[in-house]
Amino acid sequence: MKSIYIYGASGHGLVVADIASLCGYDNIIFCDDGDNEYSTFEDIKEINEIPIALGIGSNNIRAKLFESIQNSGFEIVSLIHPSSIISPSAIIGKGTVVMPNVVVNANSMIGNGVILNTSSVIEHECVVEDFAHISPSVALSGAVTVGKFSHIGTGTQVIQGIIIADNTLVGAGSTVVKNIGSFKKAYGNPCKVIKDLDE
Repeated sequence: MKSIYIYGASGHGLVVADIASLCGYDNIIFCDDGDNEYSTFEDIKEINEIPIALGIGSNNIRAKLFESIQNSGFEIVSLIHPSSIISPSAIIGKGTVVMPNVVVNANSMIGNGVILNTSSVIEHECVVEDFAHISPSVALSGAVTVGKFSHIGTGTQVIQGIIIADNTLVGAGSTVVKNIGSFKKAYGNPCKVIKDLDE
């Protein structure tokens, strides 16, 4: 029997569990500190011979959890849906989840704890840094950089060579044609910064 913990039992965690099942894990054990139906991390942290995957949608919470899990000696695994296409030259970090029908092309680098959501396209030589979230149907053209903790909304298109810095939120359906700095909220076609976010 091949076992795995999934931390997080809400909607995102359920999708992660489906991917784990398709990746050959046949004993899926949920844990969640916010749901009394499941064991907490404190309950399981001494049983660290079973690997763990991250089923938390919040970038900031996922990062804190990643650190706690790693410090407790767990193997943090990445899960890649079998329908996704990952270039042999792409690098995928630890604790990343790749949803159905994602494409990651040549020489792209995906960090730790990243979410590449359903049908997103990460073109050649892109960099998606730690704990970023690329939402469904996002298209990153070649050599795009998405910074740590940034979230790119559903259906957004980003032209080649753009840099979206850390901790930035790009609203759904945007077309990004200029670089966006850190701690910004941006939206539109073409995408424009609409407010600063708290650091």
